[in-house]
Amino acid sequence: MSRRDVRFAEGADDDLVRLFEFLADEDLKAAERAIAVNRRALTMAAEFPHSCRRAQGSAFVRECVIPFGRAGYVAAFEIADDSILVLAVRHQREDDTPLR
Repeated sequence: MSRRDVRFAEGADDDLVRLFEFLADEDLKAAERAIAVNRRALTMAAEFPHSCRRAQGSAFVRECVIPFGRAGYVAAFEIADDSILVLAVRHQREDDTPLR
């Protein structure tokens, strides 16, 4: 199987900007590392999408857990034939409701 592309739903790329800006206010280098870690994890999710857990309450949405520091991030995505569609990205300490 060929590697899938990573695409972002409307608003999902805004999530990454929001997370970057939040961390950059305190530590710009950490914010840059966090974005790099998120992008690497999403690339891995695109290559092995079924290795990510199913989102609670959805047969079609997967969640990629992305460790970073003491917590990390969670990216919700759907699998397509040639890509994954990132629906949302949040910090693990944000609201615990499932991402959709």
